[in-house]
Amino acid sequence: MLVRYKRWANGLTFKDVLELPEGEALRQRPTRFGSMMHTLNHVYVVDDIFRHHLQGKKHGYTARNTEHTPTAGALWEAVQEMDRWYIDLVDTWLDDDLTKVVHFEFIGGGQGAMTREQIVLHIVNHGSYHRGFVGDLMYQVPFMPTANDLPVFIRDQYGGGH
Repeated sequence: MLVRYKRWANGLTFKDVLELPEGEALRQRPTRFGSMMHTLNHVYVVDDIFRHHLQGKKHGYTARNTEHTPTAGALWEAVQEMDRWYIDLVDTWLDDDLTKVVHFEFIGGGQGAMTREQIVLHIVNHGSYHRGFVGDLMYQVPFMPTANDLPVFIRDQYGGGH
C-alpha cells in the first residue's frame, strides 16, 4: 500500500507543479534545495540511491542531489519509472523478505544497515516530507496544492480502508 500511496501522491504533486505559471517550479526561493524542482529531484536521487542499495549495486552519487536540475517533464518521467520499479519489487516480496537486512554506505560516510521494510518506510516518509515543502512553496506562488495525505489516498484509491 505504501509504495502505491507514494506513486499516487507523486502524481498529484507533479500534476500541480506542471500547472504552475511558467518559471515558478524552478524559481529560487529561501528553502533548503532552492526550488520546487530541485527539492523533487532530491527525492528522486534518494529513491535511486536506495534502489541501488536494494539491488546490491554501487550508485555512483557523491551527494544527495545533482548539480543540474532536470525539467519538470523529464523528472516526472523518471519518477514514474522509479515508482513503478518500487511497486514491482515490493509485489514480489513475501513477508520474510521484508526482514532481510541491506547493508550500505552513507553518502556522507559511515556504514548503514536497514531491513527492506525500513527502506520502504524511509523512501515513503522521505517523499512525503519533501512534498510538504513543495506544497508550502506552491502557496507562495500563490497556488493551492492538491491534498495528498495518506487518509485521502486510502479513502479515494485504496478501498476506503476496508
